[in-house]
Amino acid sequence: MISRRNIRVKVMQSLYTSDSITNDVNAADATKLLRKQFDLSRKLFLYLTYFLTEVARYAEKDSVKKAGKHLPSAADLNINTKIAGNELLWKILDEPSFIGAVSELKPAHIIEEELLKRTYETLTHTEEYKDYIAVLARDKKSEKVILEFIFTNLMLPNEDFTSHIEEHFINWDDDAEMMNVLMLNYLQKPHQVNFNEMVSKEKMDFAISLLQTVIEKKEISMELLKPKLKNWDAERIATLDLIIIQMGICEFLFFETIPTKVTINEYIDLAKEYSTPQSGQFINGILDNIHKELTAEGKIHKKSFKNSTL
Repeated sequence: MISRRNIRVKVMQSLYTSDSITNDVNAADATKLLRKQFDLSRKLFLYLTYFLTEVARYAEKDSVKKAGKHLPSAADLNINTKIAGNELLWKILDEPSFIGAVSELKPAHIIEEELLKRTYETLTHTEEYKDYIAVLARDKKSEKVILEFIFTNLMLPNEDFTSHIEEHFINWDDDAEMMNVLMLNYLQKPHQVNFNEMVSKEKMDFAISLLQTVIEKKEISMELLKPKLKNWDAERIATLDLIIIQMGICEFLFFETIPTKVTINEYIDLAKEYSTPQSGQFINGILDNIHKELTAEGKIHKKSFKNSTL
C-alpha cells in the first residue's frame, strides 16, 4: 500500500529528526523512530477512512432524527439514505482489518459530531450528491466517485476539518500528500489494504535497511561527497540535502536491485519537494557526478530482480 517513495520520505524524515536531536545518530534509536512514524501514519489513515465512512453513514442518523420530530414534515420523513447503503462503503465497513483497527484504536473517541454533521449537510447541498441520489440503480463507478468526492472536496479543503486533524495527529503536515494518494488508491482497490499492517514485511525490511545503512556508512558517503563540493562549504549545505545525498549514495552501493536511474530521479524529486528551491538541481549534479565516478571505478553492481515488490 505504501510506495517506495513513501518509504524514502519516512526514512529521510527519521534521519532528519534524529540528526536534529543529536549529532551522533544511533541506528537503534532511529529505527524506533522510523517504526513510530509508520505507526502514526497507520493511525492517521485509519481515522481519515473512519471519518469518511461516518459522513456517508450520517444519512441514516439524519433520517432517524428528523423522522423522530414531534411534528415531522414530509421532507423529514423522506430523507434519501442511498449513500448509507453505498456498496463500496460496506466493503470497507465489513473488512476484518478495518473492524479490528477500529476496535483497537477507537477513532470514535476523537470524532467531532458537529463537524461530522456539517460535513454531511454540506454534502447534501452539492450537485454531485443530488446527481448521485437521483439515480436509483447502483454501479461501482458512482459508488466510488461519491466517496472520493467527500474526501477530496469536502474533507481535505475544509479548514475546520484539517484543524481537527492537526489537533489529534502531529504527523498531518508530513503525511497530508501521502494520505491523499493512499486514500484514492484505497477507494480504487480496498481489498489490497490491511489496516493492521500498512507496510509489508518486505517494505519494512527495506526501510530499516536503508535507514541503518545510511547511518552505518556515513563515513563512506561523506568521503565520496566532499571532493564534489568544490566551492561549497559542507557545513553550510542544508542538512536535508546531505541526508538525501547520503541515501542516494547508499542505494548506488548497497542496494543492488534498485536501478541507479531510479535512485537519482527519486532523490531529485524528494529534494524539490522537501528541501530548498535550488536543491533539486544541486542533488542532481552531485548524485550524477558520484554515479559516474563509481561506475568508472567499477564499484556499482546491479542485478535485475523482477519479482521485487519494493
